[in-house]
Amino acid sequence: MDDILRFALLGLGLGALYALTAHGIVLVYRGSGVLNFAHGAIGMAGAYVQWELAVNHGVPYWPAVACGVLGSTVLGVLTHLLVIRPLRRASSLARLVGTLAVFIVLTAVAVKRYGDSVQLVPAKLPSGLVEIAGATVSEDRIWLLGIAVVVTAALHALYKRTLFGLGTTAVAENQGAAASLGWSADLIAAANWGLGSALAGLTGILIVPVIGLSVTGLTTLLLSALAAALVGRFSSFPVTLAGGLVIGVVQSELTRFGSDVTGLAASVPFLVIALMLVARGRALPLRGTFLERLPALGTGRVRPVPLALAVVTGLLLIGLSSPLWADAITNTLVLSLIILSIIVVTGYAGQVSLAAYALAGTGAFIAGHAAADWGWPFELALLAGVLGTVPIGLLFALPAVRTRGVNLAIITLGLGTTLETMVFQNTDLSTTPGSDGIAVGKQTLFGIDISGVDHPQRYAAVVLVMFVAATLVVANVRRSRTGRRLIAVRANERAAAALGIDVRAAKLYAFGLSAAIAALAGVLTGFRSTSVVFADFASFESITALGLAVIGGVGFLVGPLFAATFAAGTVGARFGDLVLPGLSEWMPLIGGIILVLTLVGNQDGIGRELGKQASAAERRLLSKRGPKHAGVAQGSAEAATDGDEPVAPDEHHAAPSQTARRTPGLPLHVRDLTVRYGGVVAVDGLSFDIEPGRVVGLIGPNGAGKTSAIDAVTGFTRAASGSVRLGDRDVTRLPVHRRAAAGLSRSFQSLELFEDMSVLDNLYAACDRPGPWAYLKDLVRPGSRPLPAHVLVAIREFGLENALDRPVGDLSYGERRLLAIARAVATSPSVLLLDEPAAGLSDDESRELAHLVRRLAEDWGMGVLLVEHDVDMVMSVCDEVVVLDFGRRICVGTPEEVRGDPAVRAAYLGDLAPEEAVEGAL
Repeated sequence: MDDILRFALLGLGLGALYALTAHGIVLVYRGSGVLNFAHGAIGMAGAYVQWELAVNHGVPYWPAVACGVLGSTVLGVLTHLLVIRPLRRASSLARLVGTLAVFIVLTAVAVKRYGDSVQLVPAKLPSGLVEIAGATVSEDRIWLLGIAVVVTAALHALYKRTLFGLGTTAVAENQGAAASLGWSADLIAAANWGLGSALAGLTGILIVPVIGLSVTGLTTLLLSALAAALVGRFSSFPVTLAGGLVIGVVQSELTRFGSDVTGLAASVPFLVIALMLVARGRALPLRGTFLERLPALGTGRVRPVPLALAVVTGLLLIGLSSPLWADAITNTLVLSLIILSIIVVTGYAGQVSLAAYALAGTGAFIAGHAAADWGWPFELALLAGVLGTVPIGLLFALPAVRTRGVNLAIITLGLGTTLETMVFQNTDLSTTPGSDGIAVGKQTLFGIDISGVDHPQRYAAVVLVMFVAATLVVANVRRSRTGRRLIAVRANERAAAALGIDVRAAKLYAFGLSAAIAALAGVLTGFRSTSVVFADFASFESITALGLAVIGGVGFLVGPLFAATFAAGTVGARFGDLVLPGLSEWMPLIGGIILVLTLVGNQDGIGRELGKQASAAERRLLSKRGPKHAGVAQGSAEAATDGDEPVAPDEHHAAPSQTARRTPGLPLHVRDLTVRYGGVVAVDGLSFDIEPGRVVGLIGPNGAGKTSAIDAVTGFTRAASGSVRLGDRDVTRLPVHRRAAAGLSRSFQSLELFEDMSVLDNLYAACDRPGPWAYLKDLVRPGSRPLPAHVLVAIREFGLENALDRPVGDLSYGERRLLAIARAVATSPSVLLLDEPAAGLSDDESRELAHLVRRLAEDWGMGVLLVEHDVDMVMSVCDEVVVLDFGRRICVGTPEEVRGDPAVRAAYLGDLAPEEAVEGAL
């Protein structure tokens, strides 16, 4: 019992330091909306400054502490001013990678200056023994707990009772409103960055007597701090303190009583992170801006002749290279495979994963045991490693079902670190007796000796061929129906689900394919020697890999090879040593600096610039062959890939009305629909029917529950009860994408188009209905087919013929409105639900839209639910009108009946004329 209490008290001291670090993360997040992945590195820098001054320059301890804390403060403010502020209009991915770039730079400088060995630092706090309830514990742990409590109380008072704290809260809630009251968002952010980084430096200085002074030890403190901050929801300092203390106590107890399980204590922060994120779904109130844009994407086009020439040239260079250069080529190619895996999951699917090296290590682990324990040849071991990692990748993807962005980055980094500590660092699992890893021997491929030890050129050639094959697979996915679905999910999950895309399946697919590619890199890394050594798969290396992916262009297939050259041990490092001996030692730092410059100057990376140059060269070449060929080049370069060329509407000879007419769809029956948000009833017992070929209007004042009703019918809210039937089928419990596939399609008040796709690809995303085997077939042969006839007709009806190749961002507002409806129509629905489709349109545009809506019902046989504020449009188009007031239906009937209904007049404008009463209702 004394041991339990003693280790709990020891854990309180460690947990207090976790809480102090977490407070710094919370301060930065509250002040700027940025989750600072460089927080541990900034604290590490402060600790080394203090140690350097105290040990090497004889500065007294407390002045050295002040200098260390000041150094961290300056680093934090500079990070905001030089990196984060220039990225305020960038994507959330760019801002996250900005902090990773600072992490890379600081750790590279520290490793170059101090190495990564652990320095023992004596404690300066009182270190005598004290007895508490019969348990003896070091006095410094009590001091650490006291410091944490005092700092927590001070921060709580600062942010609750001072103008600065109120200003920080105001900026966090609404920057525009705060600015109108005189608060400078930049000044608030800089102050919080400085204060939060000062806490990082103080924590780093206080914790090194406990865990030792090392680059790795201090930077990996980030996960424990993140776990504590998540417990406090990145807002409450007292709850964050409690979370840090609990984590510290649990870790301490497991260190004492759970020592038989390797890495169990170190995994506690991840378990807390997983619990918080999965339980809450979206633990961080992510802050963004309407001007954010996603990283650009390449087309995935493959030019066979240049590719063949590049491969032949690469093989010749490998054949002529020395063993050292062959090793550098191998390093470059396997790192390129890691980056390629990031392109799939982050570039195409928009899921920020920091688990690439953990998955690579998993592939090497499985393949290594297949070769060492079961005697499998290289070919089968490689296949086992790649396929066996896919289920692990799917496990990593499970959190992506509930969260994305920064939250997902946190949990994948934690999961990868846990895998590293519990499996890769477990010598019972990852070491063959008498070896420094899993002994796999020398490799042969189909009887040919390809040992990386004896024949490094042959091994490099094999890696090159496999890299090219993996790149072709990813290019196929990019041009395929599957690729369009991934990109739709990346752009807008709500809109993707509304078009019948299974968002969960798309995310799982991206993680599975990414895991397979990362595993391929891991096996090729491990089997180049006679033993698979797991020191090559440190989880935090995934941060560097993501940074390199951004340098190369996270959406471009040409990027990995160029980006990989900025890493140590690659071809770029070898060339650097030829130009300036010893330059390769500085490659991590050079890569970090280039990443910062890339983010600030060109967020789309090297790949975007190379793509522009290639397209320009191709256009110049084809323009010499005449206007006809130039036009073909323009269309093929800018139109959707996967073999689908835009089909000019004039090529379809049938009359639009004849082509559009079809067998009427299914009727929609809604009964007793109720939507509750907490204690607020947004929709109260609403019932209505929509028959094929009829338009039903749903009107009412702002806040009447119109959009909530559409959300409930289409499955976008879990707060709904009642029944929704489409024909004879009850769809009440179906998820959004299955309702859409059954025939319920909708538009959105805010449009929610796929901004980084062309008009044509927006339409293809809506009308594609790949079968269950498409995910596999698209790996080797991208599916292609012409646009269905009804989509061609929709293109004509909505006047989009000349806009098919244009990016959505280039469309006028009116064109965007029309595209949103045309995309919903492209799903071929039975019932179309339009949420304020005429908002922002001129009178002429509204009249034209009213005509189109009427034709959708009469000529296409659709049932239409129209939510609209335009009185003339509703009364001229609808066969029936339903009027809502505070979520309740107060009237239903023809437009004429609604105009004269006493309930409508009484509810809105008393004794006004019927026409005026209806206008008031809207």
